[in-house]
Amino acid sequence: MSKTRHDGALVRTFGVTFLSPQTVVYPVSGWDQMIYATEGVISVQTGSGIWVLPAQRALWVPDGVAHSLHIGRQASLRSLYLRARQVRQLPRTCCAVNVPPLLRELILVCVQHGALLAREPAHRRLAAVLRDQLRMLPSAPLQLPQPADARARRMAEALRAAPASSLGAAAALCGTGLRTLERLFLAETAMPLGAWFRRLRLQLALEHLAAGASVADAARQCGYNSASAFVSMFRRELGVTPGHYFAGV
Repeated sequence: MSKTRHDGALVRTFGVTFLSPQTVVYPVSGWDQMIYATEGVISVQTGSGIWVLPAQRALWVPDGVAHSLHIGRQASLRSLYLRARQVRQLPRTCCAVNVPPLLRELILVCVQHGALLAREPAHRRLAAVLRDQLRMLPSAPLQLPQPADARARRMAEALRAAPASSLGAAAALCGTGLRTLERLFLAETAMPLGAWFRRLRLQLALEHLAAGASVADAARQCGYNSASAFVSMFRRELGVTPGHYFAGV
């Protein structure tokens, strides 16, 4: 966030470019946050899940939700902080949202200002347009809920480390029966284990694609036997092909 304190600020901003992998935590009280990277891909972890965000998506983080950012490669972060509950249409839980071109430009303009101040008429008008755009944002299904049970967490870690493996092989490595793990994942993440694994593979694929990997390479690294099978999964989950997704269509 802009380090200068602004009395009566409606919106504050934080803009930085990370040149190397790192994990960062920015605890802020009294502000809702829109986490957005104009370049690269970032992941955000909270107590309830993990989101992977390429440059066309952002994460809405309400005030009071502890979170950390994980940057795997170079990324340019351009985040907004709005006084808590300015945008009542957005939920009080985290959600990934699509970032259309107009909102992207509004975010960049806000970052250039550093803060939007209530005493400045032009700033008030810009903040009003920003709130209107945020109210209309469509959500994107990018969350991966995390289980709490130690056996399920071991399974989650094993699958993340080896996404090309099978569920049965990963369960054997964890020393827990597959049926037990299926019951645990459904109870703790509200997702069947197979659906959870597909979402994990999708998140990892987004990271690979955002880093410049081809669809075929991303499919292979995430355990798909063919690019067509991967594209079919991608379309089912996100409603578009990888090419359209990264074109912002």
